Amino acid sequence: MASPHPQGQQLQDKYEPHPDPQALTSHSDPSKNSSTRVDYEPNPSASIELSPEQQKIVQSICNLYSGSASEQDMQVYAAESVYDDPFSYCDTRYKIAGQWYGIPKIFDSRTLATQVMSATPSEIVFKLRQEYTPKGLGFSKPVNSLVSLALDDAGKVKYHKDMWNEKDYSHEGLGKLMKTLNGHHLTKITQPPKEL
Repeated sequence: MASPHPQGQQLQDKYEPHPDPQALTSHSDPSKNSSTRVDYEPNPSASIELSPEQQKIVQSICNLYSGSASEQDMQVYAAESVYDDPFSYCDTRYKIAGQWYGIPKIFDSRTLATQVMSATPSEIVFKLRQEYTPKGLGFSKPVNSLVSLALDDAGKVKYHKDMWNEKDYSHEGLGKLMKTLNGHHLTKITQPPKEL
């Protein structure tokens, strides 16, 4: 199923990252691997070094995961960019802001650890361990994921993919439709600044 907006489909076609989770995250000792050969638990001491510019991008993304809902952190995204996770598909920075501005309304969230797995001028891939505590409830849930950021020539994020398991995302059928509807309409509830 194509994105409802041609620009979103063009961004997807040009920038969508397709990391190989098994190659990036499996253990050299097969006995330590899960059945999927995927391990998204970050080991910060094994993180590869980033340039200061790319480190700033990762920090801004982690700030957003942690509920910053900040216009400054949002500027790491290009105005025309895609955010893609198991629940949402957004195809502009404003729609992406709808996701990030919703986090502090629903969760207390904090980044527990990151590990940069690969970095080129056009892509950063890192493991993320994020802890979410629903507002008013007395429990926290840590979530591990593999985050891929495709960058344009200006160093802006054009495609942000957040993978929670070993499978790359399908952009077909009802699942994609639901993700797109969520991404398209959440801004009505979270109301990020219009200038984004």
